[in-house]
Order: sequence, then C-alpha cells, then structure tokens
Amino acid sequence: MIRSAAITLALLAPGLVDTRCPAQVPAEVIARAPELLRPGLSSPQRAIRRDVPLTRAIARAMAAGTRDFTGRPGPNYWQLQTDYTIEAQLDRPNLSIVGKETIAVRNHSPEALTRLVLRLDHNLFRERAQHGASVPAEITDGMVITRLSIDGGEVDLTSRPGRRRRGGDEGGGGAASVFGLTSTVATVRLGKPIAPGATASLQIEWHTKLPGGDGGAGHRMTQRWDDTLFQPTQWYPRLAVFDDLNGWNDDPYLGPAEFYNNFGRFDVRIDVPAGWIVSGTGVLQNPGEVLTPTARERLAKVLDSDEDVIIVGDDEVGPGQATAAPAAGSDRLVWHFVAEQVNDFAWATAQKFDWKATRATIPGVGPIPIHMLYLPERANRFRNAGPIARHALQFYSSLWVPYPFPQLTMQDGPSAGMEYPMVINSNQGAADHETAHQWWPMMVGNNETRYGWMDEGFNTYMNILSAADSRGRAPSLDGRGRNYGQISGDESEPPMMWNANYSGDMYGFTTYEKAPMMLSMLGGIVGDEAVQKAMREYARVWAFKHPSPWDFVFLMNNELGRDLGWFWYYWLWTTESVDGSIQSVRDEDGQTVVVVHQAGQMPSPVVLRVEFEPGDAAPTPMANAVMQDDGSALVTWPVDVWFDGLRTFEARLKFGARKVSKVTLDPAGRFPDRDKDDNVWTR
Repeated sequence: MIRSAAITLALLAPGLVDTRCPAQVPAEVIARAPELLRPGLSSPQRAIRRDVPLTRAIARAMAAGTRDFTGRPGPNYWQLQTDYTIEAQLDRPNLSIVGKETIAVRNHSPEALTRLVLRLDHNLFRERAQHGASVPAEITDGMVITRLSIDGGEVDLTSRPGRRRRGGDEGGGGAASVFGLTSTVATVRLGKPIAPGATASLQIEWHTKLPGGDGGAGHRMTQRWDDTLFQPTQWYPRLAVFDDLNGWNDDPYLGPAEFYNNFGRFDVRIDVPAGWIVSGTGVLQNPGEVLTPTARERLAKVLDSDEDVIIVGDDEVGPGQATAAPAAGSDRLVWHFVAEQVNDFAWATAQKFDWKATRATIPGVGPIPIHMLYLPERANRFRNAGPIARHALQFYSSLWVPYPFPQLTMQDGPSAGMEYPMVINSNQGAADHETAHQWWPMMVGNNETRYGWMDEGFNTYMNILSAADSRGRAPSLDGRGRNYGQISGDESEPPMMWNANYSGDMYGFTTYEKAPMMLSMLGGIVGDEAVQKAMREYARVWAFKHPSPWDFVFLMNNELGRDLGWFWYYWLWTTESVDGSIQSVRDEDGQTVVVVHQAGQMPSPVVLRVEFEPGDAAPTPMANAVMQDDGSALVTWPVDVWFDGLRTFEARLKFGARKVSKVTLDPAGRFPDRDKDDNVWTR
C-alpha cells in the first residue's frame, strides 16, 4: 500500500518562525529541491478530507438495505446461523482429538449458496503451511478430514473439483466436490445449491494432533503440556462466515490475527479418561454422570457468596474422587455441554485439575458462576483470579450492556491469554483483558481477522477504565491521544483499516494500542462519558450480529450528533497526526492573539488553557471559555476553523483587564503531537 506522504511546512519567508517538526524536511533541503516541487513542499495550506471512504462492499450493502448511514442494521440485514453437534474423543496415546460433527447451515441470505467454505485452522501446524509471525510448537499432519457429506450425500475427498463456470460458481447439478483440505481454508462446491431460507446438514469426521513442546511462539500455537493437560482451540472444522459485505470470508489463518465466526448453538460431547476434569464453553448438561456427589453439593453453594468455593481439591484425584466413577467395564467419561447463541467453543482437560468457583452478580441479571481450573502447582496464579474476573464482569456489564452468558470459565494451560465464548484461557494476569472480550467479539461479532482494532483496541480502552475503577480512582485518558504523534510517520505502520491479517511487525500497535489513542482524542472533543454512552448503544444494537467499521463510525456520529467524518478518516484510513504548536503570541487592541499552527495533515479543535497574571479584576467571560477552579480558563474553537485549508489560526483571547501570563495548547494531551514543548507560551 502506498502511504500518503505529503510533506507540509510553514512558509519559511524571512521573519517567520520556523515551526517544522523533527520528521519534516529542513529548509535547506527544500532549497535544493527542483524548483517545480518547492511550492508543494512549502505550502501554507493543506487539503482536509471530511468524509468517510466507502468501499464497494459497504456501498453494495447500503444499496441492498442491509446497512445504512444510521450505523444500525438495515431493514434487510441478515446473517447465517450455524448450529453444531459435536462428538469428540481425546486420544491420549496419539495426543490427538478424534471427532465427528454435524453443522446445520441455515441460509438466511437472499442468495442461493453454491459453495461452502470451511475453516481448518489446525492446518497451520502442517509442514508447508502459510504462516504469519506465529510459530507452532510442533509440526503435525494438521486437521485431517476423513469423511464429508452433505444432506447424506458423500463427498469424494480425493476428487478434483470441476472447472468454475464463467461468471462465478453458480453450481447446480453434478456431485459435490472439495478442495483445499490441506490448507486453513477449504471450499466445498455443492451439487445442489442451498436455497434462501433453506437449511443444509454438513457431516464431517476428522482427527487432529494438538501441538506441544517448547518451540511454540504466539498464542494458540501450543495446545498441550506433555500428555497430562490439553487445551484445544480452533480444534474442529468450522463453517466460515458468509456475509452481506464480502460473501465468504476466506482469508487464510496465519496465526497472529484472530477470528470471524457465525453465531449458533453448540451441543458438544467430550470423551476423556475417567478422573480427568473437563471445562468448556456452555453449561454442563450431565453433572450427575461426571461429577461426584460432593462436587455437586459444593457447586450448589457457589452463588451464595463472593467467597471461593473448592469444587475439586488437591487431595481429590482420579475416578471416584475428582470425577464420578465410570460405568462398569469402562475407563472413560463423556462430558456434555450446550451453549446457546455463541460463535465458538473451547475447552480444556487435565489428568489433575484443581477446581474452584465463585460468583459475579451481573447488574439486572443476578449471580452467575465463575469457574477456575488449574494445575495444583500453579494455584498461586489463580489466587486473585476470582475477584479480578468478578470485577471485570460487573464493571463491564455496567459500562456497556449486561454480560449475556450463563457462566464464565478460566482455564489453565500453555495459552495464558486467549478468549472464547464463556471461556478465557487465562490466569489472574490477563483476567480483566480476556474477560472484556466477552463483549467483543463474543457478543458483538466483528471481523477480528481484518479489523482487530474493533475488539482488541476497544478492549484496551475499556481495560484502562476498569483498572482505574478497581483502584477506586477516576480514569484518565489524558496524554494518550498526544502519544500517537510519536508513532505517526513510521513507515512500518499500516492504517487501522488495513487488513490486520497482513499488517506485519506493527500488528500489535495497530490492533491493540492505537484505538485507545483515537478514543482519547474523541473524548477530548465530545467528552469521555459521551464516547462511552455512544459505544454502549453500539454494543446494544449490534449484539450477536456482525458490525463493520462503517457501522461503528456512522452509529457514533449519529449518537454524538456530529459529522465526524474528518476524525474517522484521519485515524482509520491514514497514519497522519496533528502536530500542533503555538507559533507566536502578541497583544493587540486589548486582546491576546495566539497564533496556532498545525504542521500535520490531521486537524483538531483548538483548545487553549489560559492562565492570568495576578489582579483584582475577574477575567471577562468569553462565550467559548470555561473558567476552571484554579482561576485559569479553558478556551475552545471547533475543528471547523481549519476547513479553509490554512495551517495557522489566530485565537483571539478577550478577557478584559486581566493580562494573560501563560498559554498551553492541548493541555490534556488529547491530540497527536510530536513535540509538546512547543505547545506552551509564557510571557
């Protein structure tokens, strides 16, 4: 991608103050440039884009009535539903899962589906797989499909798919075929299309080895410790999302970027050795078959208080103690979980898990259990896990919308910082962050693969608020927006709207860190409480749906009552900054004139903190000023003052007889700036 790199400087005519930023080109270098380039290099003006770019995908969706400029689902909005019935068996000797599943594909789209796309994430562990920065702990055979059928019709796994018809893959007639079974994305071409409103049944049998060892780098790359703890994730074939924006989501799974899944019902049975405890997404359906009477009695008391309740303790090991005893002639137990309206399923099992539980009281809902399962020798990592998760569930339920699921489980294992519906692979260290993911993307199902900032970035933002609340302090987002000025201009940084799957070395910054900076600046414009109120409505409106960045942007504009197209454009589609400074200050006709300069391409409101010399007379009020408790004034001019394209603005201060002693530009540090030292003038 070619980054817009217009270089802007103030006119360097004699007598003018040189306000160049460190990253800009020195005047002597411009002087050596070809003459035809100099006017553009030293222009005192800039072109400010004020609209939000619309891709063909979002324009099509708006034309179809599935999305609109309100930012809410359009009258014709639709999404697929996928309901899974899975039977999985832990094959301990082979360190594998052997499974079979049925996926009920409910086609709520207006189109006949002529193909299905499967996500086979464990093929990332194959020897010749395409990778991002993540490194699997071990090379495996990946996810091996051994049987595939559609509505009872077998699909030949060895056949080559027929040639695609000109103009697309309309399908119809002939046998179904499949290709891509050794990659992370496979395509099934259907002999008979799935009509709008119809349901098809997809049956799959497979097996996959869980990678283990010390060689893994990145989350999800190590899924077991030896043969005594297994922590499967992305462990079953999944149907990819088919949406109104881009059709089938067939981006490959590369490791670092995360997921985009359909919502539906999961009915899962997990067969493990007796004595092994299983935790997972959903609600356990057969406690009488897998738990001891003692464990069931203890579970019944979990919702009575905020205390931790031991469900299975250190000294309870094996069949008949940690779990129920198996049936005569068997050495295994089957754990049955059901989860409604979720977009994934994760679980863990160990030969010896300690299990404790506590509760969280969800505002407007009531108490729900928090389960914690961990190896006995790692108990110290879960000492404070319950209170941290409780605070997160209760705080975020009040901040956004109530937690929508019936329980939360924390699972020990090699991946100590990942999230799935009702499950976080985490100890107390990441408990707040991973719990926050239950809102996005587990409830608000954004496309993490492409737009990771819509969940990881929002998550980092809300973690700041939660951390302050847990300490009994008011949160502060001051300074965060300004900090982006230190990053802007790095050639490695992709814009936030760049596909996160391919965002390279700065994936972490773009996905996790930049959104809080963006929301810090937005709070500096409209107020932090207004930002959070608007995001609360976004969470409510898009719960269990698939919002795009445009939906978020337009909903925020409407909720805040402002056209913020310029704001979203510069933050999401560029890597530009404001780079404001006070160029000069002068007294003129009883006024103080502050000349503010913006060297960057991103505009911002002009916010000045004005301090006064001692005096008896009170400052004369200005219409756009708010007097502060310390006697200073906060004076604001809207961003519109820059829309004429000029880079300098004369802020005229009229406070009567009181003389101005000091002026600070952007005193809260909300607007991206490389050098804060040129933001202060003292008489």
